Amino acid sequence: MYLIFIVIILYGFLILSYRFGWDSNSSADIIDSNLKVSVIVAVKNEEKHIKRLYKNIYSQNYPKDMFEILFINDHSTDSTEDLLKEIKSNNVRYLNMSTGVYGKKNSIKKAIDTANGDVIIITDADCTFSLDWMKTIVSCFSDDNIKLVSGPVSYKNKSGLFNAFQSLEFMSLVGSGAGSIGCKRAILCNGANMAYRKDIFLELNTYESDNCVSGDDVFLLHQVKAKYPKGILFIKDSRAIVETMPSAGYKEFYNQRKRWTAKSTNYNDVSTIYVSLLILLVNFLVLLLFFLLFYDHSLSIYFVIFFISKFIIDILFLRPVLKFFKRNDLIPFIFPFEIFYSFYIVFIVVLSFTNSFQWKDRTYNK
Repeated sequence: MYLIFIVIILYGFLILSYRFGWDSNSSADIIDSNLKVSVIVAVKNEEKHIKRLYKNIYSQNYPKDMFEILFINDHSTDSTEDLLKEIKSNNVRYLNMSTGVYGKKNSIKKAIDTANGDVIIITDADCTFSLDWMKTIVSCFSDDNIKLVSGPVSYKNKSGLFNAFQSLEFMSLVGSGAGSIGCKRAILCNGANMAYRKDIFLELNTYESDNCVSGDDVFLLHQVKAKYPKGILFIKDSRAIVETMPSAGYKEFYNQRKRWTAKSTNYNDVSTIYVSLLILLVNFLVLLLFFLLFYDHSLSIYFVIFFISKFIIDILFLRPVLKFFKRNDLIPFIFPFEIFYSFYIVFIVVLSFTNSFQWKDRTYNK
């Protein structure tokens, strides 16, 4: 039983270091920048979002002659391309992916090859932004040492237990990524709100040589971390928050989580591998102790100590993250979701290595 105490101590050090890292991140000092910006959005069958998205980005408080919007149409079969053609603006260009070439990674690379911006901002079609979003993100690059900026992302506030669980899990991931960046041990970021210098992408990207369908965000993050460990910043500023939609149903949620987990087999970053394995081990031990209770009731003390310790560690980390996103309403859900999350994460990890998943109406095999 010494193992469970060693594991929970390691988990405590990890998560509380992320709490320290979260607290170390700060907001931006907004300045007038002379940097040109290219906002890149890969789109596939996004007809319901195109007009709203364009208006939201075009309305940004950033000089109109200093930014462009690049839409990359990834073989849409709805009216997405027609709607893009209707946009008459010098700030907007759209490109179609070539036959047989698809996916967000290839879309981003195609866009950057023609982008005019010094700074590349990546986001998704279903996202919404404050009017100071672009200016806040770009202000971070006033420091020449900053190569990549990770921005905060949250799910839109929707009612129901399913959406509460999604939001709580999602914000824990965003908070962990932010905390790891604050500790100078970056492990993850979110491709719905990230920015980097164009020359850094051209120098470091390996999209053409890796075979993972997703990971346009985290793999570039790891590459920047390896060469410029002090060049990554998380911007903890409400003006930089991007809101995106939670999964509409269980099938979409299931496929999304399998996709997120499947790319972990391609990680080369030691810190990320360690964190992934430790979190999996912690949740596996919760399940193991839970099921062993049915055979040996004397183990109940170990289960209670382990579970309560994990809960205290998690809530110490999550409270400031939820406060930042103005989602204190989720705090009461943390305790009841603790055991459920252990079942869920072990189940998803196992299936991610065995089954195919669907993404953007395409099926991918692990």
